Amino acid sequence: MSRRRRSNRPGNSQAKGPVRCNNSEECFGLVRQSRRRSKPTTHALLGESLRLQTEGAPAVHGVLQASSSLDVWSISMKSLAVIGGGITGVTTAYALARRGFTVTLLERHRYAAMETSFANGGQLSASNAETWTHPSTLVKGLKWMLRSDAPLLVNPRPSWHKISWFAEFIASIPRYEANTVETARLAIAAREHLFAWAEAEGIAFDHRREGILHIYRDRKGFEHAGRVSKLLAAGGLERRAVTPQEISAIEPTLAGSYYGGYYTESDSTGDIHRFTQGLAQACERLGVNCQYGQDVLSVRSNGSEARIELKGPEGVTEQSYEGVVVCAGVGSRALARQLGDRVNVYPVKGYSITVNLLDEASRRAAPTVSLLDDETKLVTSRLGEDRFRVAGTAEFNGVNRDIRADRIRPLVDWVRECFPGVSTRQVVPWAGLRPMMPDMMPKVGRGRQANVFYNTGHGHLGWTLSAATADLLGELVAGAAAPTGVRLPVTAAAV
Repeated sequence: MSRRRRSNRPGNSQAKGPVRCNNSEECFGLVRQSRRRSKPTTHALLGESLRLQTEGAPAVHGVLQASSSLDVWSISMKSLAVIGGGITGVTTAYALARRGFTVTLLERHRYAAMETSFANGGQLSASNAETWTHPSTLVKGLKWMLRSDAPLLVNPRPSWHKISWFAEFIASIPRYEANTVETARLAIAAREHLFAWAEAEGIAFDHRREGILHIYRDRKGFEHAGRVSKLLAAGGLERRAVTPQEISAIEPTLAGSYYGGYYTESDSTGDIHRFTQGLAQACERLGVNCQYGQDVLSVRSNGSEARIELKGPEGVTEQSYEGVVVCAGVGSRALARQLGDRVNVYPVKGYSITVNLLDEASRRAAPTVSLLDDETKLVTSRLGEDRFRVAGTAEFNGVNRDIRADRIRPLVDWVRECFPGVSTRQVVPWAGLRPMMPDMMPKVGRGRQANVFYNTGHGHLGWTLSAATADLLGELVAGAAAPTGVRLPVTAAAV
């Protein structure tokens, strides 16, 4: 195989460093400065609540506790590689290109959005911001372990990755409430960016702004939802309880008996694949070099230069950049290890079916309002006039992309039960791996090396959160809210 080396560095900028902060006020001035703005930015809304943690700075309830003396680096860079062409990578490339960076997007498939961003549930759902780190999740997981059709399925075969992930999951349970509130805030901030980008770039993605209706079949589920609503309200999200009669009025095609529901009118739905493809085209118009069919073999950094070894149509090549952003979904863990960081992403498989509405009767019988069925953990979205998507379930089974018939069957049965007038004669199954961090909070920030950044681990809310985390990362890299010199805290190695 041929091996070529290419430099994508427009200058000889070097990352200086390390420089010692004298106090926490100096180190975290970027957070406090942004909060003093008259109009809150994504950075101001999230501030310390994401994974922008520093070595020796303990995180309590998902909020950074500043230490009195921290190592930081001054950053000066122009060329950046973004690894991963899913929704997170494409939004990141777009946010960086808008800030004037020379960006190269590296994706192993021939097109953008061909894995987890291909056929998800289609919801832009701030109302689904509740993190899974609730004690009841463990109880349900144990109860369902031997059911192949269970909403949550854990392969009992042990691995160190799985054991360490669940240990950290359990350790994050005390931060369930705080992380749910922060996720809601992030989801609301993301809407502003995503809608504005879609309008500015003329992206058509079957967008419906008809809200999301959560339905509950028993009192226990409905009362838990009431407690969750208080957390969502603390994060700025309004949703209202609805009676069974109101459920029928909101979505008349829904069959079955329900105890009650919650309706979030500000949520919406759309086709993630079409959106990501459209934004990838917008990236190219902004000058982003989208390199498809490029599989990243290795990545390394010395703090001022990042070198990436790729395998593509031209064989094995090596490219050089001043900085690198890892947005590689479930592949982020392996890449982070090469860069000296720990990103404990676990692949949690989700399934979907796309029901093609082939006749007028099916089109009339399919819902237009998006649903979330709490008992079955299934979500729906209407994509245009002739497609109806149902998605859900969570399967902990490592990097396994097999589409299992026993996991698809419950989705088809659910459609027959809840929408008997919809023909399931033509159903397209799909499975994707959600990149999940143990505490359900995305990892957004810098690694050990000054020119290494991460935007990954969004779990089941990848599309919902992507625009906000991309904008936040753009602010961090560009230093829009930082003092002169762009000083960023180092991400904790244990994260």
